[in-house]
Amino acid sequence: MGKVGKIARRTFLVGAAAVAGGVAFGVYKVRTPYDNPLEKDLADGAATFNPWVLIDNEKITLIGPHGDKGQGIMHAQAALIAEELDVEFGQFETSFGKPDKAYWNTAMADDGVPFMSTDTSFGAETMRSVMGGMIKLMGLQGTGGSSAVPDSFVKLREAGAVARETLKLAASNFSGVPVADLKTANGAVKLPDGTELKYTELAAEAAKLDPVTAITLRAPSEWRLIGKPMQRIDMVSKSTGTMRYGIDLEIEGAVQAAVVCNPRKGGGMNSYDASAAKNMRGVQKIVEITGGVAVVADNTWRALKAAEAIEFDWADAPYPAEQDAHWDAVAASFTDELLDKEWRNDGDVVSAMAGGQALEAEYRVPYVAHAPLEPLNATVLVEANKVTVWTGHQFPRMVQQQVAAITGHEAEQVDFINLYMGGSFGHRLEFDHIKLATEVANTMPGTPVKLTYSREEDFAHDYTRHIGMARGAGAVKDGKVVAADLQVAMPSVIVSQMGRIGLNIPGPDTQISAGAWNNPYGLENFRMRAYRVPELAPVSSWRSVGASAGGFFFDCLLDELIHEAGADPLAERIRLMEHDVSRKVLEAVGEMSNWGSPLAPNKGRGIAFVESFGVPVAEVIEVTNTDDGIKIDKVWVAADVGTVIDPVNFENLVQGGVVFGLGHAMNSEITYSDGMAEQANYWDAEGMRMNQCPEIFVRGLENSDKVRGIGEPPVPPAAPALANAIFAATGQRIRELPLYHHIDFV
Repeated sequence: MGKVGKIARRTFLVGAAAVAGGVAFGVYKVRTPYDNPLEKDLADGAATFNPWVLIDNEKITLIGPHGDKGQGIMHAQAALIAEELDVEFGQFETSFGKPDKAYWNTAMADDGVPFMSTDTSFGAETMRSVMGGMIKLMGLQGTGGSSAVPDSFVKLREAGAVARETLKLAASNFSGVPVADLKTANGAVKLPDGTELKYTELAAEAAKLDPVTAITLRAPSEWRLIGKPMQRIDMVSKSTGTMRYGIDLEIEGAVQAAVVCNPRKGGGMNSYDASAAKNMRGVQKIVEITGGVAVVADNTWRALKAAEAIEFDWADAPYPAEQDAHWDAVAASFTDELLDKEWRNDGDVVSAMAGGQALEAEYRVPYVAHAPLEPLNATVLVEANKVTVWTGHQFPRMVQQQVAAITGHEAEQVDFINLYMGGSFGHRLEFDHIKLATEVANTMPGTPVKLTYSREEDFAHDYTRHIGMARGAGAVKDGKVVAADLQVAMPSVIVSQMGRIGLNIPGPDTQISAGAWNNPYGLENFRMRAYRVPELAPVSSWRSVGASAGGFFFDCLLDELIHEAGADPLAERIRLMEHDVSRKVLEAVGEMSNWGSPLAPNKGRGIAFVESFGVPVAEVIEVTNTDDGIKIDKVWVAADVGTVIDPVNFENLVQGGVVFGLGHAMNSEITYSDGMAEQANYWDAEGMRMNQCPEIFVRGLENSDKVRGIGEPPVPPAAPALANAIFAATGQRIRELPLYHHIDFV
């Protein structure tokens, strides 16, 4: 049965209704825009044209509803609006706005359907459309999956254009000059005689008008900002230490809280003795919370120290206590009963392997922590008819729902103030810290409660990246790769993560197979099967989610097969590649790295290609095998995102992704003993050191017809490229992360 036929069993169109998973919704309702949330408390004389632009007689405010966790998305959102609104940096303020359905993410459907990003068939596009309709009706406002830029690229430019044209109409009404004779620049409408009417001066007149929606977006040749090097709007505050994160928040009358929960995640508390903590200086209250105890004190340090003084009798972990048992569970999951989905079955793998030179290998990736620099924190104030929450989070409306479920308020009564985040990597997709802060605040109505995790608590209760194992096999013939068979076993991150907020997501987990099944190679014989490991330690989305594991599995297997065939690693990848945009990425990284040029005997180059979130990325790494270990010398990266909004930020994000991916590949893991994570701080889960950081060269290509995000895609190719480079330099194949178990780094 073809792909369209397979989809038709679950998704189909009937007249004016789209039906998916048993839920029907009218196309009319899907196409109906949400009300503008900025109109709810609009001051007299202020004008709002859509949910993203607000102007009064004093200032211009641009709303960027995507959470900023260090990736610079607030800057990108502002630039997209400013491009069409004709305002310059420094002429406006920015705000994350309030949670609202109007800010639903239009791009999340692309990675949420079981189709390759390169598949533009009727069935694939229909499924994306239906999924997008469901996301819209849910009002799913979220930041993740490298979706913020593709979600924003068109609609925020349109928002700026609508505001611009409405302001021109207001200026025409005021001056009597036809709209066609008016121009805009630098936050003002310009009349033919040179008179400038500032947008702030036109706000009251514009507020009387219906927004002008007949707009034409400017051609790329007319862009002032997009594609040009820019200085991020948060650069000065972050460089000078004046940026205010959630952990810096100070509210008059607030008390400080620290928590200690069962380090065996999900386990209960048999008993505790807080007698010593109660008498410590500054302690105001001891509160039982879900899974543990909170201490309320007059400052954070005293709360943390008092929490350390509490003695606990913890219940056992609801998962295997020792790490070896976790690996045993994964290894035992390659069974028909646990087959989650066969994602690819092209050609005849069995016959091809029988007719060629075969290879078999097993690969492993560990649990790894998110460990952002800013520990989890949240401030909550519970009042009779309102709850206010201050923190940084990636899903604002879900924060409202989770808090309301604890306090008994309606979700609309929860006022969520989103803040800049000091990193996330997926950590701030979780809600535990907010829920625990709410539990404490609920016992102290009228008093703001600021909860701050210690670094150790942050590690102990992190929901890590999922553990995984792959069994690969393949065959080569006549100097070419002719077959590949990859089986991957992992626990479901979707089941674990969504289950914690009470959601049951049916169907196969796309993150078990991500990075492994969706490679756009034209392998004639290719099979990829995903197996769902029964739940072990709770897991969560980690930067690039499943692709960080799947990319390592597939590309390392492919590299081994290419070596077995005696082919050139870059040339054979290019030969196999059937996607033109991806082929150009491979060609670009080869040209950048001068692939094929002579190297010293103790040096080696490795290449890897992984597509994730619709972005093809190729990386070449050059290493030196020294007497003291492997030194990573240089990294070259080519990626295609369709349109690069800011080349400076693009380069920074790619470089950061490479450092993140390499550091974790080299050194990082979470292991369990007695049900508890053995790693409790950065010195236990070491990333890349400054002296180990290589030169990183970046090229952004723009051949794709879709605009994509770059926050996560540079991560997955880093580990396989490094492993392949180590093999090229030493002849040693390493099939397990972190690599330090098998080799030293300098």
